Amino acid sequence: MKQLTLPIAMARAPTLEAFCAGANEPALAHLKLWSGSPTRSPVPTYLWGPAASGKTHLLKAVQEVLRGQGATVGWLDASVTEPPEFDERWAIVLMDDVHLYTAVQQHAAFAWFVSSQSLQRGVLAAGALPPADLKLREDLRTRLGWGHVFHLQPLSESERRAVLRQSADARGVFLSDDVMDFMLTRFSRDLGSLMLLLEQLDAYALQTKRAITIPLIKSMLENE
Repeated sequence: MKQLTLPIAMARAPTLEAFCAGANEPALAHLKLWSGSPTRSPVPTYLWGPAASGKTHLLKAVQEVLRGQGATVGWLDASVTEPPEFDERWAIVLMDDVHLYTAVQQHAAFAWFVSSQSLQRGVLAAGALPPADLKLREDLRTRLGWGHVFHLQPLSESERRAVLRQSADARGVFLSDDVMDFMLTRFSRDLGSLMLLLEQLDAYALQTKRAITIPLIKSMLENE
């Protein structure tokens, strides 16, 4: 069955508090303690796991924590084709999707790593594979793996359903089993997309003064 996509204009900034950990509670607890500490450890942290396991959410959530502290961070992902030089004002460095890095990005990532270590700044990175399996230059690969390493796992369907139901209840919104099934089969199953969908549905239902039903979802999509 073809999955439907949604615009991201209404997306809220990811937070650590909004991350539904499931089996990933150790990683979440580590990042809460690390990002909130005034004496942040320079030992790097690497998160790995499949798509929809929460890697990017956690990196961006840490970025939000640092912004709230008035700090700036360095950000590098596969879309940054011309990475900047390391900035000594950065409190930490965030590297996402490292398994996709080009040779140019790998060179920049390694330089950022060296500068971060020399200045006792933290590094938080994420990729789809464990460090030993990354097809990266050896000096970068080994640095990604020498600190804290967490294997992230996507939430199970029952966990996604429970979180979706809980979030709907908190909004005072009723989701029937049929609506829940429709949401989980016709849209992206990662929790961030589901939360965005619920937010959009709630707003559209209030606007049209209708209950959330499958016809309402189809109507919302037709009127975008």
